[in-house]
Amino acid sequence: MTTDGVTRVSLMAATLGIRREDKNRWEQRVPLIPKHLQQLQKEHGIQFIVQPSPIRVFNDSSYQKIGATVQENLSPSSVVFAVKEIPLPVFEKKKTYVFFSHTIKGQHHNMPMLKKMMELKCTLIDYERIVDEKGRRLVFFGRYAGLAGMVDTLWTFGRRLHAEQIDTPFNKIKQTIHYKDLRDIQRHLAVIAKEIRTTGLPSSLTPLIVGFTGYGHVSRGAQEILDLLPVEEIQPKDLKTVFANPSNKIMYKIVFKEEHMVEPLNQGKGFDLQEYYQHPERYRQTFEQYIPSLSILMNCIFWSPQYPRLFTKQYAKTFFETSKKPRLRVIGDISADVNGAIEFTEKTTTPDAPVFVYNPRTDSVQDGYEGEGFVVMAVDNLPCELPKESSESFSEILTRFVPEIMDADFSESDFEVVNLPAEIKNAVILYQGKLTPNYQYINKYL
Repeated sequence: MTTDGVTRVSLMAATLGIRREDKNRWEQRVPLIPKHLQQLQKEHGIQFIVQPSPIRVFNDSSYQKIGATVQENLSPSSVVFAVKEIPLPVFEKKKTYVFFSHTIKGQHHNMPMLKKMMELKCTLIDYERIVDEKGRRLVFFGRYAGLAGMVDTLWTFGRRLHAEQIDTPFNKIKQTIHYKDLRDIQRHLAVIAKEIRTTGLPSSLTPLIVGFTGYGHVSRGAQEILDLLPVEEIQPKDLKTVFANPSNKIMYKIVFKEEHMVEPLNQGKGFDLQEYYQHPERYRQTFEQYIPSLSILMNCIFWSPQYPRLFTKQYAKTFFETSKKPRLRVIGDISADVNGAIEFTEKTTTPDAPVFVYNPRTDSVQDGYEGEGFVVMAVDNLPCELPKESSESFSEILTRFVPEIMDADFSESDFEVVNLPAEIKNAVILYQGKLTPNYQYINKYL
């Protein structure tokens, strides 16, 4: 805005490209919706090229109506925005790309993509690393991963119990992809809630306790769904009291924070969150003490290898062999890190085959929700199950960063002098094909 309150139209001649998503047939999301592109064109003079897509939740004509060019060739665009990883043959020399690259943990499967971008002298901006001064993410789909992940986990729980010949109201819950939208989910869960309050749950399942690891956007989204049912939140220290006098007409929720999951190796010290973040090697995992009390575990934390795992294969085997009938049926691993915080998340899954059973006795997995072991839901792109709402929310946040990205001179030889706000500059993983100072550590994974 100018000082007199009139919107200034930028003279930037940049053209923004939007790539179609093709990672799988479920990926219908888009980083910027037509309404927000129209706003960017009006206020900043940005032009747009959108690749055609037969499955995108906002169709080609909706982009054409707001004046975007819909064509296959994105070469005229100076910056290309996408959601998920981009196939190697698609990258163009010296172009800037903005997407979720899934490379900051040195993810093995995406190192060839990063190498290709380096060879072509591309610049990479990763949404995941657009953070504020406290490291909190600013551009995210996390809430929608939580929403869809909780629905899918409740569906899994219902199917697992049905396979055990235990019929409950959860058996009526559908997968997220089989609801029209979020409002449809909310309406149906209100019906399920009424049934639980009226008829109660089988005594063999009570107290029915759902544990959440983490308290960020993903966890809050998952809790938002669970809270549509009759739920009472308790603290870890309340578990004995609940088991002594459980209700069969409510579910219990526990949100585990870091101080519940680890303890300092030095028993004389108290828990210090910043020390744990900076020196996780000084802490050991204590979360396993709570696992026997849970019916459902929702894993919603960001995890990397320097931190202790929450649930190891060794503990799973011991737990399974010492429990006559484990209470824990289902793990909703929304974080979906292969062999990560949940060590036996052996693979990620897709909406059409969302779950597998891990058998601790044989250290093996089989698809589906039947068989001996723990059922794991590990869909790795859950927000695509709510494509319209998640795209609208993401685009709303992203739009405010677009003008400065489009106005930056990515041909400038010195990365330090490139005119970008700190939040975006921190998210530049590659600049002209080279790892920027914050991401030099990725070299060891290449």
